[in-house]
Amino acid sequence: MKSGNPVLARDAFQGLPRTGEPMTIGGTVNRSAMLLALLLISAGWTWGQFWTTHNPATIAPYMWGGIIGGLVLAIVTVFKKTWAPVTAPLYALLEGLAIGGISAVFEMHYAGIVVQAVGLTFGTLAAMLLAYRSGLIKVTDKFRMGVVAATGGIFLFYLVDMVLRLFGISIPFIHEGGAFGIGFSVVVVIIAALNLVLDFDLIAQSARAGAPKYMEWYGAFALMVTLVWLYLEILRLLAKSRR
Repeated sequence: MKSGNPVLARDAFQGLPRTGEPMTIGGTVNRSAMLLALLLISAGWTWGQFWTTHNPATIAPYMWGGIIGGLVLAIVTVFKKTWAPVTAPLYALLEGLAIGGISAVFEMHYAGIVVQAVGLTFGTLAAMLLAYRSGLIKVTDKFRMGVVAATGGIFLFYLVDMVLRLFGISIPFIHEGGAFGIGFSVVVVIIAALNLVLDFDLIAQSARAGAPKYMEWYGAFALMVTLVWLYLEILRLLAKSRR
């Protein structure tokens, strides 16, 4: 098994001690709700700071601190899974600072876009969970390999774009509107949504295998990573469609 989410790699739940209470799906759901609440709290604070001053510069330190700090904590959590009960909540708080700032800037340019993006993100989450639980989408080896390959290609493409932008070169359809730009974002949103299905499947199978209790936090952290990615891609897609 392998998830398209890089923090839910095939060996994420293997080779772990089987002591104490085992991981459960219900426990992972509860941890996910806690992380989401923390993210929304910190996002709401950054959001409020922006609309108080209407100046992006006032939230820039918090936004960049959240981006960099969240990335560092994500890497730490991947390599030190036993720390997940501590690092996962901290990741959610830091990521919330970034999400709140990014959302506020988008909202300033496109009124109402954040409400639409949030609604579509949770709607997609519910739809993917329903599709997985009902068996409408079956996680076969071919399906898994296809999503993993597509996800890797997207991140590689984004990495190339970041390097090119350092030299003043930009790949137009990643950041601009138009048919190609919107089409590209639609594809990325679909791939991000399909990653949710892989995450559901791996967490379910890991719970059945009796993974340790602290892996509930790790599973919740992994879902949060995918949800943040999905939300940002939907936000980008909606912004392109408004142009």
